[in-house]
Amino acid sequence: ASRGRGGAEGVVSMKVGIIGTGAVGAACALSVIHRGFARELVLWNRTGRRARAVATDMRYGAPLSPAIDVWDGDLEDLGGAAVIMIAAGVNERTVGATDRSDPAGRLRLLETNAKVYEELVPQIVDAAPDAVLLVVTDPPDPLTDLTRRLAGHDRVLGTGTSIDSLRFRVHVAQALGVHPTSVDAIVVGEHGTSQVFLWSSARVAGAPVAEALGRQGEAFDTFRNRIENEVRFANITIIEGNDASQYGIGMVSARIAEGVVRDEHVVMPIGFYHEKFGVALSLPAIVGRPGVLGIVEPAMTSEERDGLQRSADKLKQVLAPIQIG
Repeated sequence: ASRGRGGAEGVVSMKVGIIGTGAVGAACALSVIHRGFARELVLWNRTGRRARAVATDMRYGAPLSPAIDVWDGDLEDLGGAAVIMIAAGVNERTVGATDRSDPAGRLRLLETNAKVYEELVPQIVDAAPDAVLLVVTDPPDPLTDLTRRLAGHDRVLGTGTSIDSLRFRVHVAQALGVHPTSVDAIVVGEHGTSQVFLWSSARVAGAPVAEALGRQGEAFDTFRNRIENEVRFANITIIEGNDASQYGIGMVSARIAEGVVRDEHVVMPIGFYHEKFGVALSLPAIVGRPGVLGIVEPAMTSEERDGLQRSADKLKQVLAPIQIG
């Protein structure tokens, strides 16, 4: 391994690790470098040669970003990391989870990726017992649950519906002819086919989306169905053209990790275990150095609350047959 600053004074608290340097892991790494919040980035891959190649390639461009040491290492080199992103496992194309009519969606990856996590998570925790673990691999919600059990602590987050919420904002913005930063809209529940779009609180510059839409003359139900389908199956659309949905989730993962490293107390719709539902799913959470510091439960209609419960029930059902340990 091409070792960086190791455990140098003042560096440990700004150290980030990434497990898996496939398409998604590499996108996470590049986004960490560009955001400039970490001082040290350690990459690990089952095939060490790939991690070394990715680290070397990025290290050549790193001088253009804020100072960061990028290197490949063994699992024990993750010691002292503030946050470790886990992006190991197979994607949708590998297991044929690219059928828009399949209600299971990403959940078809669970059995295969659960085995990967069962092997890796205990080793990661041994190497970095104090790190916050960020589950990036699909399906992130049940894998967040399994990671929490395998790790034996609650400092486990999943990327959850952060990317779905951004996709929601982008598609609404495109339809209404505004910039996505002017749209406030979130998705909760599963990062998958049972996700729940909170239309009741969706706003464009403070105005309800339905009100903004009324000025364009499109029927709300038509608009709603179109947007939900575009968001729900965005990953498949991307995979059909580029084999992997990687860049958006890479940027999202880096932003969540930044919230942890900088102890920002920023509110994001991310996945974590909810005692109320008995399962890991996404709701807005306050993210800081320990992981989740608190929950900000949004106002929901009875229809939206029912949808969230159905999403939780679906996740519990898919987790039931998964045996670990």
